[in-house]
Amino acid sequence: MASITERNQPLDEPRRLTIDQVLAIKEPPVARCRMLSRGMEPYHRLDLLAGEDIAGDRACLACGNCIDSCPVLRREPERLAVSDRRTSFCLETTVAEDCEQCYACVLSCPQVDTELKDYVVDEKIPETIPQNPLLRRFDNYFMVIAALVFGIVLGIFIAH
Repeated sequence: MASITERNQPLDEPRRLTIDQVLAIKEPPVARCRMLSRGMEPYHRLDLLAGEDIAGDRACLACGNCIDSCPVLRREPERLAVSDRRTSFCLETTVAEDCEQCYACVLSCPQVDTELKDYVVDEKIPETIPQNPLLRRFDNYFMVIAALVFGIVLGIFIAH
């Protein structure tokens, strides 16, 4: 099993390319991301309940986090009427190609590795959320200096 220093490392290039391919599919990616993860960590609470070594198991826990986080299913809850299951497979079958590729299911799954979640947050979500051009101007550090100078000049003007 990976040590804490081995975990949370940036993804290597082959793994990054694989994740990019998985995330490009217009279906909920949580199950595929779970399969690309390390699986159950040895310290997980379920290990005590199972009575056997389940470290590395990548099976869906049926926690329902992915279903609860999906905006398609929140908007159209009648889709869930076809099944009472709360698994990633249920998410895939009920949402299918209507997936908005927001990756909320990936971020909510306890079985997906933190490195994959970090990659999604840092690299993929900014691609899906267009940035306002007006706000982009304020990202520049020089704007801080300009605002400071403007504030000083305005303060001097108001003081007189």
